[in-house]
Amino acid sequence: MFEADKYLDKVKKIHFIGIGGSGMCPLAEILHSKGYILTGSDNNETDTLKRIRALGIDVKMGQCAENINDTEMIVYTAAIMADNPELIAAKESGIPTFERSKLLGAVSRKFGKCISISGTHGKTTTTSMLTQVLINAGADPSAVIGGKLPMTGTNGITGKSDLFVCEACEFSNTFLELSPACSVILNIDEDHMDFFKTMENLKKSFFEFADMAETVIYNGDDAHTLDVVNKLENKQLISFGLDKTNDWYADNISMTNGAFPEYDVYYKGEMQGRAVLSVPGDHNVYNSLAAVATAVYAGVDAKTAIELLQGFTGAGRRFEKLAKINGIEIVDDYAHHPAELKVTLEAAMKMNYNKVIAIHQPFTYSRTAMLLDDFADVLKIPDKVIMTEIMGSREKNTYNIYTKDLADKIPGSEWYPTFEEVSKRAQEIAEDGDLIITLGCGDVYKIAKMIIEDMK
Repeated sequence: MFEADKYLDKVKKIHFIGIGGSGMCPLAEILHSKGYILTGSDNNETDTLKRIRALGIDVKMGQCAENINDTEMIVYTAAIMADNPELIAAKESGIPTFERSKLLGAVSRKFGKCISISGTHGKTTTTSMLTQVLINAGADPSAVIGGKLPMTGTNGITGKSDLFVCEACEFSNTFLELSPACSVILNIDEDHMDFFKTMENLKKSFFEFADMAETVIYNGDDAHTLDVVNKLENKQLISFGLDKTNDWYADNISMTNGAFPEYDVYYKGEMQGRAVLSVPGDHNVYNSLAAVATAVYAGVDAKTAIELLQGFTGAGRRFEKLAKINGIEIVDDYAHHPAELKVTLEAAMKMNYNKVIAIHQPFTYSRTAMLLDDFADVLKIPDKVIMTEIMGSREKNTYNIYTKDLADKIPGSEWYPTFEEVSKRAQEIAEDGDLIITLGCGDVYKIAKMIIEDMK
């Protein structure tokens, strides 16, 4: 039996170190709904923490040894540095202490049918889309999502069925802690290479993830994904993509307002319905096809799944429209890898704004250093780019990399050391008919909120 499973079955009090993290808060929401007594700590005040506190969960600001008391199990996020005093105290306390992925694995085994959605890009959008379709189709799933689902206002959802939908992140092989009945692979791209080192290592991990499941739903147009899937044996394989050789494929694609896809959905050559999406970008054709294929696997009628796609307007921090003031639209997006920035910015540039002003916060020194030229290329797409300092998160700057190094490769770009300066500069540039979009997986969304407050 898995170690975390054993304790989860017998404890009632659990402490979360870094409870506000996108991977931590949905687990807290689910366990709270199941009657566990939770406490937590974090270093930054966020909207997520407000939501957690509203549930009655006691959250301490700042991380220190004193936070470890009167609990039976401790969970910490992988973003916590090894020298964090609260984590050190937890490991010295004798109280069972687990990294967050171990707890997610334990939760996944509480359900009869775990659907795990992996991929370098699109996990949160596809997981959110699928979860909303399943809820509205009456399937009553539970879910762990990396962003807020607007229809529920939460990241963690507790249903009464045996269906459990979760994001499966490859970082540090955390997705190998899960026990999926169905593994979904959206795509495989170079990321977290500070950990994987080579593409072969990355594909090996995706193979192990896929091999754990009975059913694998995969992007049949993605070469790296095909390398993985072609090595699998004795699996139910279901492919999706644009190529007509896939089980599920899109045809007759058109764009509303330049960026919102509509397309005919086919399954094994037979038309199933026309999908109309309320989220922008070509990439969402793939995300929505994956959601339909997986919903049908979970027992939803294909026609129903396709019709329900239109009601999905996006996940939190995924091209999330926050406000429109003086004719200026303010949007926030989680994109933090060059491929994600590319599809998001290309979609934005097709949406009839006078100009697109992108505010980007580079995330982690390793990713910025390793993909510096790729970041520079995609950040040339918008009309204007303004950047913050790099958010190091779990890393120390052993790479000697700075935002200035990126800015030097992007003509006309600017960067500022403080959020206040970035906010002020964006407001100076923006005019009626423009889009300001904040981009990054750190706390760059705070700049969007700052701009909204100032402009009001």
